[in-house]
Amino acid sequence: MPRNHETDEQYEEELRAFHIWMKQAGYTLTTQREYKREAHSYLQSLDGLSAQKAGKMDVIGYLVSKQDSTGDRTRNRTLSAIRSFYVALIDFEMATRNPAMEVKKSKTEKNKKPIYLEEEELVQSLAFVDGRYRDRNLAIFLLMSYCGLRVGEVHRLNLKDFKKAKGTIEVFGKGRKWNEIPVPEMLSSILDKVEQERISPYREKEEAFFVSQKGKRLSIRQIQKIAEQTFKAFKADKPGLTDMKLSCHKLRHTFATMLLRNGVDIRVVKELLGHSSIETTMIYTHVNDDQKKQAMSTINIPVLI
Repeated sequence: MPRNHETDEQYEEELRAFHIWMKQAGYTLTTQREYKREAHSYLQSLDGLSAQKAGKMDVIGYLVSKQDSTGDRTRNRTLSAIRSFYVALIDFEMATRNPAMEVKKSKTEKNKKPIYLEEEELVQSLAFVDGRYRDRNLAIFLLMSYCGLRVGEVHRLNLKDFKKAKGTIEVFGKGRKWNEIPVPEMLSSILDKVEQERISPYREKEEAFFVSQKGKRLSIRQIQKIAEQTFKAFKADKPGLTDMKLSCHKLRHTFATMLLRNGVDIRVVKELLGHSSIETTMIYTHVNDDQKKQAMSTINIPVLI
């Protein structure tokens, strides 16, 4: 839906409040842009109706209008944006109810099996991490695959967050929550090396742990490109994985799956991933074909012939 300046004017205060609220809540710049775009598009669909007076039917009507061009995952993200928009309005006392909370998310996404690499495949992929600053790129890849960090958490990581003496990193995650994560010894050594070789920042007071060749905090897009280039080279060597859609977040899926398969208590996995609800962690309790075969091999059918 094209940008409508009348919408900007009519809902100026609401959009401004949403922008301030997301910034204060610690949303990444990417999420802020996407959510503001969705909120603007939703408000435009109200055709002049006050956001405070809009109801469940208006939210569903907007979602239905996009139904033909989006899948369940996109629909749920759009719904999350509208829900957050109303949370912001309620927080600033510009609304008293959240009609988007009355709309259910699509169940299809909840039932979808996460995409992940087998542990052996993950180890093999590390050989394809490359680039001019290979140690930095390797550290980034390892933080996502062996510590479960989100791309935004890697982006926000500062020098002071790496506690070398304790062997931990402090991660600023979703919901403005801090989470202390123990770092494997090998990764701790690589982080220490990356810190020592860190490029002098463009700004004297730049605290970013990972900086670009221009001395600026490495952007989310740059981190994603490091992963994309690694996966591209890895897939070229592994034709069987060509159709697998790999990304930074798939490394997080791999980390969670690896822990649960190794018998780690799901409550511990929940804390390491920084989930607010154990139901979110439950999506990683899937089983693979080998586990099914192993389970069936325990059954003894008597010889009947």
